[in-house]
Amino acid sequence: MRENNIKIMIVSGPILLFLVMMAMNLSLYSAQEIRPAVVGNPMPDFSLESYQGKQVTLSGFKGKTIILIFPRGLAAEGHWCHVCPYQYLELVEFDKMQKLREKHNTEILFVLPYDLSGVSEWVEQFSVLLNDIDNWKNPENPDDLDDRGKQRMTMAQKYFPMDFAYKKGEIPFPFPILVDSQKKISKGLGLFTTEWRGSKADQNIPAVFIVDEERIVQFKYISQNTFDRPSPEYLIKILSCIK
Repeated sequence: MRENNIKIMIVSGPILLFLVMMAMNLSLYSAQEIRPAVVGNPMPDFSLESYQGKQVTLSGFKGKTIILIFPRGLAAEGHWCHVCPYQYLELVEFDKMQKLREKHNTEILFVLPYDLSGVSEWVEQFSVLLNDIDNWKNPENPDDLDDRGKQRMTMAQKYFPMDFAYKKGEIPFPFPILVDSQKKISKGLGLFTTEWRGSKADQNIPAVFIVDEERIVQFKYISQNTFDRPSPEYLIKILSCIK
């Protein structure tokens, strides 16, 4: 009887040790700290739910280059940044016309520092925000505008050159929009803030990262103002250099 007990202990001991080590590794992985990204170093791995309903893990895109975009989101309490939806749809159009993702074996991810209801509100405001841009660019009576209105028209024509023909309810969302509800990724990368350029709201400093097939950061851009984000043409140049 004792021999049988001893044999069981000898067999189960290594197995028990293995299970303990696996549990420790899983614990360490789940508690992995997100730190600011450094060009030439691996992008910290993370996993988030998407607005489209799927779990997205950065390391799950093996063999693909990732364009990782952190939109600003809110520009003030109750007011969404107009550049963010324009940037999203600008990339949608470039992907449609130039097969950006297919040609460069690339995926594009957007990350917002809000819960699902906040991200849903951002998405639902696309039509309103695009309509605002169109009205700024093409006012009914441009000669009647005051100086501020003329400045806004000039600004809109410069920074929003593309026109989108999408009707309400028909705007496409092919790129995963990730829900950083705990702000873990945005805070860990040093992007989340409650005040930026005089605007007080929960928002990200707009940022763009390009991560290669080995999850190494090859490009990093942190905005200094609302309008200085890299254009699709510039991102394509970076992708071409990486290859």
